[in-house]
Amino acid sequence: MNTTAQHAVARVATLASDLLVDALPKAPTKSVFQHGFPSTAGIVNLRHGADLGSVILSKSDAELISVTISFSKDILSNLIPHITELSSRPVVLHVAVDDDLSGALLLQSSFPFVLHSASAQQAHDHALLASRLARLEQKAVLHIFHASEFPEHVSEVDATKVKPFLRAERRRSRTSSVLNGSNGIHNLKGHTGNGVANGNGHGSSITPPSPSSPTLSHPETDSPLFDAYESASFDTLSLIRRALPPLTYSGPPRPSTLLCTLGQTSIDSKVLSHLDTVGSLQISLLSPLPASKIRGRIPSSVSHIFVLEQIRQWSTKYTPLFLDIVTAVQVRSPRPIVQAGTIGPYHHSESPSHFQLQKLVYAQVSEHIHIGPKFPTPGPEITHVEVPPQESAYTKILFDLFGERLQLENAPNQLPQYGDVATRPEFALARAQVQVEEREQLVHAVQDALRPDVSISLPKELAVLLGKWLVAKDDDTQSRVLADQIIPLLESIPTLSHIFSLRIHFALPSRWIIGSDAWSYDLGASGFHHLVSSNLNVNLLLLDTIPYTRRDSTPEARVKKDAGLYAMNRGNVFVASVAVYSSYGQVLQALVEAAKYPGPSVVLAYLPYEFSDNVDAGALQVLKETKLAVDAGYWPLYRWDPAKDRDGKDPFSLDSEAIKADLQQFLDRQNHLSQLVRSTPSFASELVGGLGETLKEARKKKAQQAYDELLNSMDGLPLLVLYASDGGTAEKIAKRLAMRGKARGLATRVQSFDSFAFADLVEESHVAFITSTQGQGEPPQNGRDTFKAINAAIARGETPLTSLKYSVFGLGDSHYWPRPEDKHYYNKPGKDLDARLSALGADRFADLGLGDDQDADGPQTGYKVWEPMVWKALGVDTVEVLEAEPEAITNEHIKIASKFLRGTIKEGLEDTSTGALAPSDGQITKFHGIYEQDDRDIRDERKDQGLEPAFGFMIRVRMPGGVCMPEQWLAMDQIADERGNGTFKLTTRQTFQFHGVIKRHLKPSIQAINRALLDTIAACGDVNRNVLCSSMPALKHLHTEMYAFAQQLSERLLPRTTAYHEIWLDKKLVAGDAVKDFEPVYGEFYLPRKFKMAVACPPLNDVDVFANDVGFIAIADKRERLIGFNVTAGGGMGVTHSNKKTYPRLGDVFGFVTVEQAYTIAECILTTQRDNGNPHSQNARLKYTIDRMGLDIFKAEVEKRAGFRFEPARPFTFNSNVDVFGWTDGLNGTKHYTCFIENGRVQDEPGRHFKTGLRQIAQVHKGTFRLTCNQHLIIAEVPNDQVPVIEKLLATYKLDNISHSGLRLASSACVAFPTCGLAMAESERYLPILIDKVEKICEEVGLRNDSIVMRMTGCPNGCARPYVAEVAFVGKSPGVYLMLLGGGYYGQRLNKIYRESVTEPEILAILRPMIKRYALERLEGEHFGDFTIRAGYIAPTTSGKEWYDRSGGEGENHIDTL
Repeated sequence: MNTTAQHAVARVATLASDLLVDALPKAPTKSVFQHGFPSTAGIVNLRHGADLGSVILSKSDAELISVTISFSKDILSNLIPHITELSSRPVVLHVAVDDDLSGALLLQSSFPFVLHSASAQQAHDHALLASRLARLEQKAVLHIFHASEFPEHVSEVDATKVKPFLRAERRRSRTSSVLNGSNGIHNLKGHTGNGVANGNGHGSSITPPSPSSPTLSHPETDSPLFDAYESASFDTLSLIRRALPPLTYSGPPRPSTLLCTLGQTSIDSKVLSHLDTVGSLQISLLSPLPASKIRGRIPSSVSHIFVLEQIRQWSTKYTPLFLDIVTAVQVRSPRPIVQAGTIGPYHHSESPSHFQLQKLVYAQVSEHIHIGPKFPTPGPEITHVEVPPQESAYTKILFDLFGERLQLENAPNQLPQYGDVATRPEFALARAQVQVEEREQLVHAVQDALRPDVSISLPKELAVLLGKWLVAKDDDTQSRVLADQIIPLLESIPTLSHIFSLRIHFALPSRWIIGSDAWSYDLGASGFHHLVSSNLNVNLLLLDTIPYTRRDSTPEARVKKDAGLYAMNRGNVFVASVAVYSSYGQVLQALVEAAKYPGPSVVLAYLPYEFSDNVDAGALQVLKETKLAVDAGYWPLYRWDPAKDRDGKDPFSLDSEAIKADLQQFLDRQNHLSQLVRSTPSFASELVGGLGETLKEARKKKAQQAYDELLNSMDGLPLLVLYASDGGTAEKIAKRLAMRGKARGLATRVQSFDSFAFADLVEESHVAFITSTQGQGEPPQNGRDTFKAINAAIARGETPLTSLKYSVFGLGDSHYWPRPEDKHYYNKPGKDLDARLSALGADRFADLGLGDDQDADGPQTGYKVWEPMVWKALGVDTVEVLEAEPEAITNEHIKIASKFLRGTIKEGLEDTSTGALAPSDGQITKFHGIYEQDDRDIRDERKDQGLEPAFGFMIRVRMPGGVCMPEQWLAMDQIADERGNGTFKLTTRQTFQFHGVIKRHLKPSIQAINRALLDTIAACGDVNRNVLCSSMPALKHLHTEMYAFAQQLSERLLPRTTAYHEIWLDKKLVAGDAVKDFEPVYGEFYLPRKFKMAVACPPLNDVDVFANDVGFIAIADKRERLIGFNVTAGGGMGVTHSNKKTYPRLGDVFGFVTVEQAYTIAECILTTQRDNGNPHSQNARLKYTIDRMGLDIFKAEVEKRAGFRFEPARPFTFNSNVDVFGWTDGLNGTKHYTCFIENGRVQDEPGRHFKTGLRQIAQVHKGTFRLTCNQHLIIAEVPNDQVPVIEKLLATYKLDNISHSGLRLASSACVAFPTCGLAMAESERYLPILIDKVEKICEEVGLRNDSIVMRMTGCPNGCARPYVAEVAFVGKSPGVYLMLLGGGYYGQRLNKIYRESVTEPEILAILRPMIKRYALERLEGEHFGDFTIRAGYIAPTTSGKEWYDRSGGEGENHIDTL
């Protein structure tokens, strides 16, 4: 095929290597290899300037590493510190050069093997040879070749043969040399004298040198490295059937002149045929090249040798090749004349002409020889530095904080003026020092000018201003104000020209240098030492980009020093350690304090975006790495201010919350023990003595346990049941199996996979493994370590389980991944485990069992077949079990036993041994508005450290209608800072939600919420939850009445238990400890599942009224007064992936009721669901109850309980469910402003200090705040005279930016990772990133301002109401989503599954042509969801039960789904 040399090399490198690194040139230049890689998977794109040597050395386990380099002196010079280590690693450096070889040849002496390729075919073959050499010899190979623009014919090796070729044993010994012919060429049939098949080479019909020439075989001088080269060359020849000689001769048998060429040009054989006395020797191997090998190629008749190399210039007089040839011919007598020269860059098929060579033959020895084109004159280098976009996280903060005061000493914009030197720390420090010295000169000059004995006459105004400046020169604000006044006055006074020349120093700047962690490797000899010892008022922002998970991959020779400790030991340096993705507020505080400190400051900033494979990480990965590093204490957050020490204060401030919590817990325990010992001295001895008693008791308990196990083993066969389960189903099945085994007389034990050491399996006789499936065929969280241990044992070739008998039962969903290419994910952990246990030597006692969620009874269908096989194999299948099997404990049992929602919550809060509550209490706390969660970003890391998960709690506030006062907003803001994670969420349930509240902060948080006259009772749980109310009705005056209705409705349906007040507010029971609670509405069982209500006002359906269990659509009379509601019932969003028994549903309109009747109807619908819902199935919600009973029967039952019938529904119309942003008119001359808060997250981040801004607004606002169901915020009821104040604050904090795309304004996402325990994929953190990319598609086709409702959730429970969006994505596993299309723009129609599993590239590939077609073909006023149905992409969904019908697209867009 036709291809270029670089693409041929890229292909071989990809096929051959375990790790492929493409070292990128300076931006904006692209890699010459980028289009040659067969696949981009696994390729590491190394940004220009990164430490290539460290990356290679960190991969010590790779069998072969290939590096493709677009030649750059910077890249190769960066390798020099690592050359010694690299030379003994299996590494191939493929270096593509353009015209000049001189730069690449500088490294020739540093590599054991150096190859040069002149053509694309030779580059392809040498790439194979180099890979074989590096892998077999465990040494580095430098392969230099010429990049070209023009494709050449290249015979490429079959891809399937590359790996076997590389791994094959050596086939050739030293005694049978590849180069055994008289010309050193292995003679194969069909091969020419130059060793290239079919004459495809540099000379085809030339007779080789005469036999009288010295032979190549000189054992006394041969090199072992050359032997290795010969062996590998022969092996490569066997694969490609083309010889690869180190030197290729062309020309007459007895030439007098020899041209030794090194370059991309070969001497044409036709040209040589006209010159009887000239021969050509082309060099392909530069190292190792023993003198005897060169001598064997040079005919004895040669008297004059020209060494022609394609180099522009050389730093020394002679090149290595020239010296090698001179050395080789020293023993000749007579000795030939050897003359150096250069050959120009011939391109494509060009070569030296007959006349050029003839002129060369007659050249004088003293002349500088050059043939061919001249090297192009290098133009001025366009200096460019690529600043990684991630670093803007810190640079934006610097610009925001210091504005025009900021003086970045090594700013990229200085490169055109100073060149690359401008980026070096030494330059930046020297520049800062010059500026400081010039400012000192300015101070002295001003002082001199103001001296009374100086003859200069100053205007009085100027003298006064200069005097003030001397006093305020170190004040950043005053010095700038005075500078603006002084400088214009100086211009007109020639005698003060010296001061005027220093005018830029009047204003005090904030000087900063931004450096990398490279300074941390040699603190004493780097610019870092010079800065901290300079005593200059300069600030250094030192970015550390090494990810926490790669912290151990740095070579031992490059140990990073603790720059912070080094600087603190100086005693006069401000030091801070910060992480913007952990604590934004701490970053701000540290930078401000550093700028104020009158001396050198060092701010160590963590930004882990440069991974070992040097692929820039996205913001999500940076966030996760930061959380791991900070939580583990690897990157502590602190500030060290020597100025405080001088004032008698503690200079050190520890800001890491995780470390502070652990430290406080330790100190509290130590202080408690110390106080006890002081008050009761005998306690110390009792405590120590008690340790012995505790040990005795523990031994007794262990002995008893061993005895019981012994008795059990005597009575029955031992059976260990191990489970891996995330959702709990596999765990329940495992415990049930163990219980049934015990009933049959077996000695059963049950544990999770990872709680049982893999090494201990060798001591077990019978083990049953039960595992579910997570994500894309992955094992559950509590089984991954076991899978890793099993895989490692297999990789080592071990078979330790020969005495183990086992059986595996796997749980999965055959429809979860419906595409044919994804079928192997079904039950993958179970299948893999079964096969790998067998590979480790274990024997099956029962065949693999598979449970499928799609079967009639779910996984029980397969389990009922598998369990009898287990009992039969263990010989207990005939045992009669008379005892009744205990009933499984469900949430209903927990609710009944909770004593009206008390459980053991109070006792659990006092347990300081764990950050969690009991599992049963975790179900009850939901009724109190609390969910137990943990930080999933750091779950694995904490597990590896032997720690429990980082438990934290979510608190949701009950706030019907979403209205709060400014004082309440301030209280929520304070709770987030003092008790939560520093942020809070505006939810789709129109309320506040806090995350990261640790257990000991739960009670203070709930109390603080209640002090703000809010609460959390019934914000979650199986009760009526927060009642929604339209935030901005078109009929503005209706909001007051609707809001009052929502509040009253919520109050009427609150649980009546006093448990909430007892546990959280320390209220006592009225009659001692006797529980007198009674639930008139809910009863002791409460509801089967959660229950949601909403109040909407047409034409805006911002609450998505049809998605709620019960909805109230406000109806006004002709005078626009509220007269009642159309009532809907049966809506609900929750679904289980691939389970067709579950589906979303929209509410049906039951009819009209008056306002007073609405309260009764709401209660009657709720109690009908209470009495008829099925709490023991996945179909417990009201939507399933209505479908099961039938709409008419359910409605009749409600009317019966209410005592009246529904009137016919009144007409109404909806036209949108999207918020209206910006200023709108309110009642009584007030105004409302709707702010865009993306996905409802209220926080401060670079460029968007929303949390601070809203706090400032709340401090002056005289109206209310309204939270919208789309997660945005309305600053409501702003008096006209306060509008300018609010507008100024909105602008200051960029809260007035509502010029986002219509797509972004209509988007919504749930929380998902890292806190939600149900999340399967990212949502809140990922949707903005996806919208960035879809936005570009919309803008390309002119749809930037068109609203398209897009929603995303991390799991199928539907918190962000995705099933009524026009386009939606529901998480299935990390990075994989269910894609839905066709929802109604105002929530009137469900969407439908379009694709079962899509990743980001697939999403963009689907949406791009779809959106383009929408822009071209849409009808007037047609929305995107309606268009996807009309255009035939998706079928409309007419009811919830028909949601799965015709899913997967329509017509040519159809793909089979469930």
